[in-house]
Amino acid sequence: MLPLVDKPVIQYGVEEAMAAGCDQIIMVTGRGKTAIEDHFDVSYELEKMLEERGKTDLLAIVRQISDMMHVAYIRQKEALGLGHAVLTARELVGNEPFAVLLADDVIDAEVPCLKQMIDVFNQTQSSVIALQKIDGPNISAYGVIAGKEVAGRNGKLWQVTDLVEKPKFEEAPSNLAVIGRYVLTPRVFDILSETPFGKGGELQLTDGLKGLLKEEKLYGLVFEGKRHDTGDKLGFLKATVEFALKRPDLKDDFAKWLKALSL
Repeated sequence: MLPLVDKPVIQYGVEEAMAAGCDQIIMVTGRGKTAIEDHFDVSYELEKMLEERGKTDLLAIVRQISDMMHVAYIRQKEALGLGHAVLTARELVGNEPFAVLLADDVIDAEVPCLKQMIDVFNQTQSSVIALQKIDGPNISAYGVIAGKEVAGRNGKLWQVTDLVEKPKFEEAPSNLAVIGRYVLTPRVFDILSETPFGKGGELQLTDGLKGLLKEEKLYGLVFEGKRHDTGDKLGFLKATVEFALKRPDLKDDFAKWLKALSL
């Protein structure tokens, strides 16, 4: 819920899903997360107050948030890993393909990252994960793929053959890191339900994807766009500056202020 310029980070993820053609959102929440539900709910008192005061521009913004799409919520009682969070939503998702977005990865792209992935899913009828090239020791902070380059895609599309969670730099099978976007077939639910909990008592989605690889093809897409890791303090600050400089109503004054700083 941290604001990135003037919208909470999670709203960027919801807007990306909408722009990719999704019309239903399931949010897996936990204790103390009611602010998320309130943000996407109808605020009758606030709308009435704004309407009475004639603040139609603000009223439109408030209504746009609550009218975005159908949002359902399900509670993950304990933080037991990303795989467990995905499995928690099984009954609401049903037996159909679905997308997973980790909202702290904010991706600025002309064509939404998720839309790029859905296009690949429609072409291959196989699960797709988002990839980013990470050079150097920082690769150890990510899940990393081994794979075969798909011909004719300029190194952007890979058929995944293996996944390694947070490998040592010298043992990483590639420089292609998995980031917070997935388009998955429902078979992954069955596999996750049979996957044992791992280190720290958590069920990792990576382990479920490794199981999925034994039965289905899995593709990785090096997406077009720029990822901002807003879960990292420096990443959040960089994202704030870059998104502010893209805003027509802010960029000139903000750029002038930045240039005036004594650094």
